[in-house]
Amino acid sequence: QVQLVESGGGLVQAGDSLRLSCAASGRTFSSYTIGWFRQAPGKEREFVAGISWSGAITNYADSLKGRFTISRDNTKNTVYLQMNSLSPEDTSVYYCARDLRPFESWVRYDPADFGSWGQGTQVTVSS
Repeated sequence: QVQLVESGGGLVQAGDSLRLSCAASGRTFSSYTIGWFRQAPGKEREFVAGISWSGAITNYADSLKGRFTISRDNTKNTVYLQMNSLSPEDTSVYYCARDLRPFESWVRYDPADFGSWGQGTQVTVSS
């Protein structure tokens, strides 16, 4: 059973940057797409970014393209989310999750297609 653990969240000011990490246990990490999602109070969980099992394909929410960058290091069983030019609208709990199917040929974005959710890391951006 894989476990995902997010870290790197915190309280920052508008315009600052943060890098989140998603560390995974288990030997099959490199076989799966990993996605980042976020959920603000009173809102539905939304897709942020995803990266394919090989790292060759990435997908981003349209509104975040250019500010967020996802990457992975399969030797460290870790996926990263670099977030730049943060704004108060980015305040959320950020979660990583694993695609339910291995070796997917594209990066899916529906939370229902993901499992093994981490506990989340809080990102708060002050104005």
